Amino acid sequence: MREDLHVDWAIPTTPSGWAGGLERFMGPGKSRVEFAVEVWGGLVTACLLGLLIWRAPEREAWSWLQTAVVVLIGLDLVGGVLTNATNAAKRWYHREADSRARLAFVASHLLHLMGVGFLVLGQDWRWSLVNAGLLLCGAVLVERIPAEGKRPVAMAAFMVALVVNLSLFPLPPSLAWIPPLFFLKLLVGHLVPEAPLYRRGTPHV
Repeated sequence: MREDLHVDWAIPTTPSGWAGGLERFMGPGKSRVEFAVEVWGGLVTACLLGLLIWRAPEREAWSWLQTAVVVLIGLDLVGGVLTNATNAAKRWYHREADSRARLAFVASHLLHLMGVGFLVLGQDWRWSLVNAGLLLCGAVLVERIPAEGKRPVAMAAFMVALVVNLSLFPLPPSLAWIPPLFFLKLLVGHLVPEAPLYRRGTPHV
């Protein structure tokens, strides 16, 4: 047993109003390290994605609406992958055994798939429907399987979704990041319960 680490499920008190609502959405009690990684890791990744999109030849054919959809989804996925990996988010979103809230959060991201398929890919309903099926099936499996199987099942569902997209529904290089970040954020990041682990004596806020 590691003597230098401890698990803390205690959720800090949050303020009222919009500030408290934002803190609860992101996960109350975020440590300085978590906050720094989210800010700087998100900034670096977002800049790299922006460069990839900007240099893509197909970008010139996009409308302002298509460009806006891609940019907004990119920012959401980059931030979401990092936020859902934090101890604060794990502690908050897995504070109860009830899976309805987590599944509802995952289901809300069907809008991402509809936006990409219908607005960016020219009404490619097959891409949207296949990925919606992969997302919902994977999410239900992760939530329903016993705790010891959740992480490997999430990894398996992530790999299946990735291979299906690469082999059957390949996207151009400027958009190829969407499936891996999308399924990483939701199946592996959001749905897998992990103990909020800290070093002994580490301040949580």
